Formats: sequence, structure tokens, C-alpha cells
Amino acid sequence: MLEQTIERQDVIIKLEDVSYSYPRSGRWVLKKLNLTVRRGELLVVMGRDGAGKSTFCKLFNGIIPHQAGGQFLGRVVVDGVDTAGSSVPDLARITAMVLDDPQTQLFASTVRNEAAFGAENLLVPADEIERRVKNAIETVGLSGYEDRVPGTLSGGEKQRLVIAAALAMEGKVLVMDEPTSCLDPAGTADFFSILKNIRAEKQMTVIMTSGDSERAAEFADRICILKEGELAACDTPRAIFADAALLRENGIRPPDVCSLADYLARQGEVLPFFPILTEEGVEALWKWKNAL
Repeated sequence: MLEQTIERQDVIIKLEDVSYSYPRSGRWVLKKLNLTVRRGELLVVMGRDGAGKSTFCKLFNGIIPHQAGGQFLGRVVVDGVDTAGSSVPDLARITAMVLDDPQTQLFASTVRNEAAFGAENLLVPADEIERRVKNAIETVGLSGYEDRVPGTLSGGEKQRLVIAAALAMEGKVLVMDEPTSCLDPAGTADFFSILKNIRAEKQMTVIMTSGDSERAAEFADRICILKEGELAACDTPRAIFADAALLRENGIRPPDVCSLADYLARQGEVLPFFPILTEEGVEALWKWKNAL
């Protein structure tokens, strides 16, 4: 009984037979999804374009079913709250959303005002907003930018500002839809450095869609693959990236080190363990070489 209680407390998100179709679409974009997400987990969602990834993200902040229309079946529970029975503003206290293009979420006159906007809408007291904004801006590395106009920031800085605004709301879940798709390599590296800090300092649950296998291998606790709206697989990065057939079927490019390990295996040269990170690949190759 104690073990079951701990397990229930550890789950922050639960999807039960969730299906969804947009108005007048005539097809189900999501189909019979069943999934639980643990508190503090980083879940990366991958799949082909059109697999339902962006629609999946809208389940957790009430856009579906309250604003998108269409037909919604099943049940989504976030931190004990049934999203169908709550409002979008109330769910904003739990779940923050970051889109692929930060420009679409920026409209305040200064960095400080932008970071404070969401918390102000939640009617958080002014002194508490000031504390939250200061902490959020420090976390994303924008200290000293408080009076800058958001439009003058670089793409990576704009994405950091959107994340700061989400953090200032102090929710428990952060949902990000392709957050690095508009960033250059330097901006992407900065983003994942910030994500690492957020996980260490905030212990937030993070759900993120991404096509970046290298980063998913490094940062994800689990990877879910959507295929035509269905959950094709959900497992650890090591299990997902070791399944070459699954990756090919869903148009997912594996990390380079996984491609090398798979190639060697097809040549009859199996590494002592399957690497998913570059440093693991170096170790596996040394062990393989020394065993020859």
C-alpha cells in the first residue's frame, strides 16, 4: 500500500485514453494516448512532422479542450487537476508554455515587464512579482538586460526571456514546443545550458518536443515517439536510440555515435555496450579495441 501511495504522489501528469480532432478536420490528430509523467522528469517528444507533437503540447495548459474546439475524448490530469474541469487561467498557475518562435510571445516594452506579465495576470502581489522576476532573469542569464526592449534582443536572448516569463509564474510543469528550432548552434547550446540549470534549481517537470537526437540523448529521462497521433514508443534514450528500425520508421536521425555502433554491429563487430553519448562512444571503442 505504501509503495502504491508513493507512486501516485510521484506522478504529476496522467493521460487516459486521450483522443483529439480539430474542428472540421474529419480525422483524429491524437489517438488513445495513455501516459504518466513523473514529477521532475524531462520528457522529450519526437516524431515526423504531422505526428501530433504540437497538438500534444496543448493538452497540458487547457488550450485543448477549452480554446481549440474540436472533439476531445479521454482525460488529462495535471498535478491532480482534471484539465477539462478547469479553466485556462487556472491551469496557467500549474503549466507554462514556450513556443518555437519566441517573437510570437513577446509584446511588453522591457525585459522586466515581459518577465512579469504572466505573474501579474495571476494577480501575484507586487513584491512577490519582483522577487520572482529577479530570480527568473538571473536563472536564464539576462541580468543587466532588465531595461532592454525585447525586440532588440538576439534570437537566443528572446527565447531565454520567454523562459524567464514562464519561470516567474512558478508553475510545476514547463511545456516547450521545438524551443530551439529558430536558434543557431550557439543559441541552442545556451538554451540547453539554461535547461540544465532549471532542472537543478527548480525541479520542474519539463515536456519538450524536439528533433535534436544528440541533445535528447544527453538530457532526456525518457523519449516518447508519436506516430500519426499514436504513442509508438516511450522509453529511456538508450532503449529508443538502440532501436534502429523504430527510428527509421519514424524519420528520426539517431545520434552519430549510435549510428556508428549500429554500423559496426551490422558488420559483425559489436561494441561492449551501446553508447548514446560521445564520451560513451570513446569508452566503448577503447574497450572494443583492447579486446581484439
